[in-house]
Amino acid sequence: MSAPHHSSDALLRRVLIIDDDEKLCRLIGDYLEPMGYRVEAVHDGPAGVERALGEEWHAVLLDVMLPGMDGFEVLKRIRAGSETPVLMLTARGDEMDRIVGLEIGADDYLPKTASTRELLARLRAVARRSARTVERENGEIADIVIGALRVCPATRTATIDDRPLTLTPVEFDLLFSLARNRGRVRTRDQLLEEIRDREYEVFDRSIDVHISAIRRKLGDDAKQPRYIRTLRSAGYLLVDPDSR
Repeated sequence: MSAPHHSSDALLRRVLIIDDDEKLCRLIGDYLEPMGYRVEAVHDGPAGVERALGEEWHAVLLDVMLPGMDGFEVLKRIRAGSETPVLMLTARGDEMDRIVGLEIGADDYLPKTASTRELLARLRAVARRSARTVERENGEIADIVIGALRVCPATRTATIDDRPLTLTPVEFDLLFSLARNRGRVRTRDQLLEEIRDREYEVFDRSIDVHISAIRRKLGDDAKQPRYIRTLRSAGYLLVDPDSR
């Protein structure tokens, strides 16, 4: 069945749930739909990849434990072809699971035991970082060029040596924040305020995991980084590698 055409506002409110717990999917749908969301669900990994990449979504809620293909593999395949915000759901609260998900490209992570109110808050937080919102806020800002790195806020793209960087929405926002504050330290709290609604709790290592992913994509050596430096107990700063 082909997807119907929707207005841009309707597309921004469409949420895909990829979870084999059909009861949970119904509960989430029942909660979100009165809030103005159009919720659809699929219940295995391969179908989730197909739907996530085949249509436009406001966000994807993705379970870790799925039949056919686990959530991490689903996330890898989504990220290979889409920057749609992905919020991972899991029955397991292990921090390593969360770190793996963030490293692959998840925008946020939420245990299934979380309240529906918190789910809505996190969903709204990742939506704030949608391309449309950031383009509206930053559309007049010129490209930032630092050495071989170019950050383009209007199109939410970045290149290094003219090679496009494949960044998740969170990674782009972090890189943009560091780039526009080049040479100045940004604390973890400052970075968190820029990528997330500040009243919502996040776990301590999330910024470090995202920065590590950005460094990897920049080709930076974590021990001797050319672009993103760590100031222990302070935060991060982005520097021009061609300048002393």
